[in-house]
Amino acid sequence: MNLKSLAKDTAIYGLSSIVGRFLNYLLVPLYTTKIAAESGGYGIVTNLYAYTALFLALLTFGMETTLFRFSNKDGEDGRMVFSTTLRLVGGVALAFLVLVMLFLRPVAGVMGYAAHPEYVGCMAAIVAMDAFQAILFARLRQQRKPVKFMALKFAFIIPNVLLNLFVFLAMPSLFGRFPALEAMYTRFDSGVGLIFFVNFICTFCVTFGFIQELKGIGYGFDRDLARRMLRYTWPLLLLSLVGILNQVADKILFPWLMPGEEGRVQLGIYGACVKVAMIMSLLTQAFRYAYEPIVFNGSRDKDSPETLADGMKYFIIFTLLAFLAVMIYLPVLKHFIGRSYWEGLGVIPIVMMAEIFMGVYFNLSFWYKLSDQTHWGAIMSAVGAAVMIAVNVLFVPRYSYWACAWGGFAGYGTAMLLSWFIGQRKYPIRYDMKSLGLYFLAAALLYAAYVLLGRIGLGPVPQMILGTLMLLAYCALVWLRDLRRR
Repeated sequence: MNLKSLAKDTAIYGLSSIVGRFLNYLLVPLYTTKIAAESGGYGIVTNLYAYTALFLALLTFGMETTLFRFSNKDGEDGRMVFSTTLRLVGGVALAFLVLVMLFLRPVAGVMGYAAHPEYVGCMAAIVAMDAFQAILFARLRQQRKPVKFMALKFAFIIPNVLLNLFVFLAMPSLFGRFPALEAMYTRFDSGVGLIFFVNFICTFCVTFGFIQELKGIGYGFDRDLARRMLRYTWPLLLLSLVGILNQVADKILFPWLMPGEEGRVQLGIYGACVKVAMIMSLLTQAFRYAYEPIVFNGSRDKDSPETLADGMKYFIIFTLLAFLAVMIYLPVLKHFIGRSYWEGLGVIPIVMMAEIFMGVYFNLSFWYKLSDQTHWGAIMSAVGAAVMIAVNVLFVPRYSYWACAWGGFAGYGTAMLLSWFIGQRKYPIRYDMKSLGLYFLAAALLYAAYVLLGRIGLGPVPQMILGTLMLLAYCALVWLRDLRRR
């Protein structure tokens, strides 16, 4: 495995993801300070962005992975593969947008936004553009252009942050001179709705950065290739849908399971606290962006199983490090969200472990992608999603967002275990189970010791100092066991 190449690309992709998400994190304290928990406004944001994630998975229907797979197949024209993929995704996204706009009011009513159908229309336009851009970003990854990838990500993030700062900080100061601004601010739930309009503007502008890649749509459309790609990708569509359901179904179902204003308040608290735990998804995403093209480009090499085993080990090492770091410095990190949301902080370790399970499941998933048995991914993800939904349906009415956290834990854990046991029979890979077990055990013992320090009455500062020493102990273990010899 080319660890140097993986590390370099992961660093660049990670910079765009982590720094970009960090800039977006600056919006979380802004939102949670300016939008009080009891207003339920942040619950609207959490709910609508959950729908966006779900429909984005539907509109891309696994074509990012399919693009990588077919571009590296013998006898395939990479330019034709890209053009055909872009036309397929673009056509589906356009059809989706037209249908939503034609039936906007009834759709908004079903979703619970009859008073604000413009929110739903705006989010439909955003998700259609995001789906089309997903293929263009995949093309940049395929061509190993991480710098342009990063630049275009920032071209969305920075204007989005600045415009949100204007909406919530500068605009209220202008109400006296411009009453129309105050009327607009009030009309859209004290600025909540303007979040979606800002997102639309920034997403639209990023499209102009893909002028060079958009020329690729002129390579043509191969119907036979399209049929073969769709046969390969339909299980990935199911896999993607049920995979995203594991992430967002709780946030979509929550208003139905706990209706009314109180439901939106509780959902807002959960959504804000989950943001603190999202460092894990940042690492998973950055790792995936660099790792997936390397695996598929090397899928014909005899050392591919070793590549997968190494990738799994290093993923586990660094995500466990992130888990420990977030939990140790939570007394500081909790200030990223407004004080009125702190009652939900207890779900963070559960959500982070669920994210680790998801990342492990992603690493395990290469066995069925490389062997073209993608239907197994759909089956296992569907079982995991069913477990997660069942936990939510049964327990949200009684335990509120705690059931959401444990539902994700149970759903991802189930999918991970299924992929492990089935994968070892269908596509055996010799993972370094001794090292993986050691790192999990070390992280669990250190976390348990840290929690115990808090329960015996140690103050937050001394606890964090001792926690830092524990973190260094974990790093020393990693260095001595694996990194020093590499």
